[in-house]
Amino acid sequence: MKMPKLEKPEKYVGLYIFDFGDHVGTGFTAREVAELLESEKYKDCKVYKIHKAHPDGKLELKGVRSEIFHLEAGMFFYCNDLETATRDFNALVNLAVKAAPPCRAKLHLAKYNGDKFAVAIIYPSEYDDEISSWLLDGRYKTTGAAEGGIDAVQRYYDQQPRILERHQLFGKSESVSRTGPELLASVKLAVQR
Repeated sequence: MKMPKLEKPEKYVGLYIFDFGDHVGTGFTAREVAELLESEKYKDCKVYKIHKAHPDGKLELKGVRSEIFHLEAGMFFYCNDLETATRDFNALVNLAVKAAPPCRAKLHLAKYNGDKFAVAIIYPSEYDDEISSWLLDGRYKTTGAAEGGIDAVQRYYDQQPRILERHQLFGKSESVSRTGPELLASVKLAVQR
């Protein structure tokens, strides 16, 4: 894979490289990658996420399976009383007000059968690392058990807990995503941004 030389490589961290086979494009957003992978022409292409950039222009990449862009991941924080669950839910809403999450996400305060409650944050799975970092950087803490991942979201949906409160979180977006003809017209560019 022949990579283009990037000016200010650090601004590409968190963006994607799309390997079209005969060339690569550097600097796609997650939304753009998802749209390209949905097309018949590009559905089998390879995708890499830029995790780190060095001053000399070298990039650290991580391969990303294409199905990741079609799934939801989540984190679920459990407790045994409504008061604690409500406090954890409100703390997460307040964190999002102070520092926007890296992507859009839905936040639920849910009640299962018995005295089991959960604060659920569900988001596009390609942002799993970023959501984890956001929670750590915001020092979000709970007192009960926690679980996360793609399978945890499916279990949550299957169990159908009663949603007591919900909140939509809107993520910060440093790069505007292109769609449709505008995106397709740019696929031959080696550097997207």
